[in-house]
Amino acid sequence: MTAALTRAEKARRTRQRMLDASARLFTEKGWTATTVEDIARTAEVGVQTVYFTFGTKRKLLKELLDTSVAGDLDPLSTLERPWAREVLDEPVPAAQLALQAAGARRILERSAPILEVVRAATADPEIAELWRTHTGQRHTVQLRFTQALAAKGSLRHGHDSESAADVALVVLGPESYNLLVTHRGWTPDRWQDWAADSLIRQLLP
Repeated sequence: MTAALTRAEKARRTRQRMLDASARLFTEKGWTATTVEDIARTAEVGVQTVYFTFGTKRKLLKELLDTSVAGDLDPLSTLERPWAREVLDEPVPAAQLALQAAGARRILERSAPILEVVRAATADPEIAELWRTHTGQRHTVQLRFTQALAAKGSLRHGHDSESAADVALVVLGPESYNLLVTHRGWTPDRWQDWAADSLIRQLLP
């Protein structure tokens, strides 16, 4: 006989259903056209359950973005995750940049559609601030990676850690991924190879 779910597990599953429903609706209909009522109906919960769980539609979008980037509900930051530690510990500069591209590809496969929803909704000041915050967080991660690259004595002449992080922010960003993969039909593998090659050509001597 199947054991009864705990209250905490029931709440977790309900929360996940609402996140899954909002992801589908936001990417299909857009931020503005999707209502809390739509999300509740799709997730098969009451409207008040959505409000009680997330507070507002904007806070729901923020959590959806955070979980799609992370890939789970674990509160670990990006730089605390095993793949990021592998990047930082890699002694070979070209291999480090390849690992950065691979890590970005895995994140963007999950999160690029949601990031596009956020980017497209920046006429809303709060969503614009969410986009700016997320971009700043991505730059912080890339800066830590390029600082590690600089410590290995491997940055191309003319670059410091800041400018190298700027390059990585562009190459590994959702804008390039959505343009090439979503709109131009590249495979994620091809995008990853291009991104790694671009970083190596731009950042290494």
